[in-house]
Amino acid sequence: MTTQTTNDKKPTTQNNQSQAIVSKVWNFCHMLRDDGVSYGDYLEQITYLIFLKMAFEYSQPPYKQDIGIPEEFNWESLTTKTGSELEAHYLTLLRNLSKKTGLLGQIFTKAQNKIQDPAKLSRLIDMINETKWSRLGVDVKGDIYEGILEKNAEDTKSGAGQYFTPRALIQAIVHCMQPKIGMTIADPACGTGGFLLSAYDYITHSDKTLDTEAKQKLKHETFSGNEIVANTRRLCLMNLFLHGIGEMDGESPISSLDALVSPPKQPVDMVLANPPFGKKSSMTITNEEGELEKEDFVYNRQDFWATTSNKQVNFLQHIYTMLKQTGKAGVVVPDNVLFEGGAGETVRKNLLEKTDLHTILRLPTGIFYANGVKANVLFFDNHTAQEQAVTKDVWIYDYRTNIHHTLKKKPMTLADLQDFIDCYNPKNRHDRKETYHAETNPDGRWRKFSIDDIKKRDKTSLDIFWLKDNSLTDLDNLPEPEELANDIIENIEAGLASFRAVLSELEN
Repeated sequence: MTTQTTNDKKPTTQNNQSQAIVSKVWNFCHMLRDDGVSYGDYLEQITYLIFLKMAFEYSQPPYKQDIGIPEEFNWESLTTKTGSELEAHYLTLLRNLSKKTGLLGQIFTKAQNKIQDPAKLSRLIDMINETKWSRLGVDVKGDIYEGILEKNAEDTKSGAGQYFTPRALIQAIVHCMQPKIGMTIADPACGTGGFLLSAYDYITHSDKTLDTEAKQKLKHETFSGNEIVANTRRLCLMNLFLHGIGEMDGESPISSLDALVSPPKQPVDMVLANPPFGKKSSMTITNEEGELEKEDFVYNRQDFWATTSNKQVNFLQHIYTMLKQTGKAGVVVPDNVLFEGGAGETVRKNLLEKTDLHTILRLPTGIFYANGVKANVLFFDNHTAQEQAVTKDVWIYDYRTNIHHTLKKKPMTLADLQDFIDCYNPKNRHDRKETYHAETNPDGRWRKFSIDDIKKRDKTSLDIFWLKDNSLTDLDNLPEPEELANDIIENIEAGLASFRAVLSELEN
């Protein structure tokens, strides 16, 4: 089986430069923590200020680009003021730029000053002023911002981690999907843009001969997404821009609209996504007695197979509608999507009948910033032109049983998923070989199940596992106590989440 190359190493000097700037920017944050400025608030201010600094640099020779920022609110207007005058001017600047259109307006949507000490705001401005951002390579700028985003995601108390999919997992999915120049690629719940950026990096590193026309296509016509949370959308737009996607004075490639509300305007070649997990969508209403109560929010979509308030199931249906007839998707979903009845069963059956749902990757706990998450990746290709069932076999890779990862001491890396990538065989996924064999290799993680076998399962469940859990029998090789404790906590939390999902479905 051909091994796929996944180690696109960047020059050490570039990594060192990125790390040095990330370290400097982040160390300043620790000082602001004493003033009650959270990581997320700090990251927002960094975004505003870096954007303003870059906009000013691009307005100067040799670029002379008109970004649409009035001169009285440009970068120089900040560097010439101190004290209360700086604070008042910064507030006026944010308020003014939030009214702009396009990418500029989206970056400054609902912008507020969270740094109340003018002296520290002035120091932050000076620190950003030290770097000539327009001269940094796209990779360096992107690495710097990604590094800051990851540090922000590590702050579990802020909840920022829910918008941050592990980059090793994203890279593995993208290596299997193999995006190419000329494709349109979308993420309907894009968070901080990890999937879109990984696809961009894959294309640019895979094809070193991209001409000017191809690069412009990548910059303006390839990527799109939705993100309804304003602060997260801001971070995503800045992340994309620093990586070379979009223009300062152009339209935003990321929509602020809820992707689930209506059918997509334009089908795409590829969808890469990790839709939000958690509770069902709900809204607060006033009942006949005048009391406030919550009611599940249901999307009225005629193109959906099932009506449900379950967010994950709705996103899976929506992603199917986003695909061209030859489109394909790689989607992260929680365990309940694989086994729950009702709408979940209806959607699974339709996916198996209307797409080639050819691969499932079972993921371990301990890789997401939210505790107790048990997730999987579904890979399926669209074939709407065919009338008969198109899924013939479902290949499952179990990277969960007997796998232990933690975010700090043993994070999951791309190398950990290399065997899965090799088994997936992206260059020719129709030429695969099982590694599982009941007699010769019962510990094999890669196994094929026919559509007939799956249809016989209760509720057409795709929650399939076959490996023996060694922790239940091998007392001599137990994990460390801390690891065991974390596993217990995560399993309990995951079990509760699954139980709530089933209970809610029964209530409906």
